[in-house]
Amino acid sequence: MKRDPFDNVREQWDKERPDLDTSGLEVLWRISYLHKDLRHAAGKRLAKLNLPNWAFDVLASLRRQGPPYQMSPSELCEAAILTSGAMTNRLDRLEEAGLVERHPDPNDRRSLNVRLTSKGKDVIDRAVGVRFEHANQALSPLSEAERRQLVRLLRKLVAARVEV
Repeated sequence: MKRDPFDNVREQWDKERPDLDTSGLEVLWRISYLHKDLRHAAGKRLAKLNLPNWAFDVLASLRRQGPPYQMSPSELCEAAILTSGAMTNRLDRLEEAGLVERHPDPNDRRSLNVRLTSKGKDVIDRAVGVRFEHANQALSPLSEAERRQLVRLLRKLVAARVEV
């Protein structure tokens, strides 16, 4: 298997501090690198559709709900793992762009629901295809069995960190 730059980093630490177990960071360095690199590459592809990563995350959360493609702002915060302040800013920008609308909740007049507009649905439908294609290309060095194994291992790590 081909070496990567993190092999050198580990060897350097093993030489300088043989008392430290670098195996945990060896995994986390690679996860962090891949996240940054793939997020950046996805952002470049989405930019061709005039859609930043942050907008993709919000619109995709709404699109996954199915008709009427609607959620409360607090549900969106949870789905996109954002604070309410960050979500409000994003919703303002998406509403200005005509991609979402806010409507009073018929069950609670104090609350609003956020809904995809037809323009927003068209934009996210194009973007989802781009994003999924990119993800599959990024994972093309792995066999289907390796992908399933990686998902199992990552799920185990996530479950240990977050109560679902």
